[in-house]
Amino acid sequence: MSERPIVPKHGGYRKLVAYQLAEVVYDGTVVFTGQHLDPRSRTVDQMVQAARSGKQNIAEGGRASGHSSKSKFKLIGVARASLEELLLDYEDFLRVQGMVLWDKNHENIRKIRPSPDQSDQTDQSDRTDSRITYALYRRYIEELGPENAANTMIVLIHQTNFPLDRLLRRLEQDFLSKGGITEAMYEARKKRKSEGF
Repeated sequence: MSERPIVPKHGGYRKLVAYQLAEVVYDGTVVFTGQHLDPRSRTVDQMVQAARSGKQNIAEGGRASGHSSKSKFKLIGVARASLEELLLDYEDFLRVQGMVLWDKNHENIRKIRPSPDQSDQTDQSDRTDSRITYALYRRYIEELGPENAANTMIVLIHQTNFPLDRLLRRLEQDFLSKGGITEAMYEARKKRKSEGF
């Protein structure tokens, strides 16, 4: 039976669907705020920073996981909270503008699927088929008006939060069943001493 490594595999966050979607949410938020909000408004900075926090904390949590499961759990939680704040900003935009917030059964929600924009070859050239990128959603955010754009961003935030919530539950279960790095270090040291080292 192989021993449990003290420092588990970590990093690889770029492969996570949640990270890829968070990157789309960040890019979409930069575009949305640039098109539909007054650039002097504090809301622009707050929305962009919340989107950035969502993305960056997933990345930081992925790197921190090798040294602290507690840090990873905390950082993923911060990412989730930042995206919730951003979600409320988009809902506020729709409400204040007198626009419709789509309910979960709205017909357009099912239409928001990755669809490559053939007119933008620069974004497509470095994309693998399994990677989720902003180019796949550009049309919904940039071409169909502010109501559609805000609702699309809300859908994307929900799509990002779903795997984040699953990840948080899994991290909690892993910690309860396996412990963290402190326990692994203690067990490794105890075993080493019992073997006479």
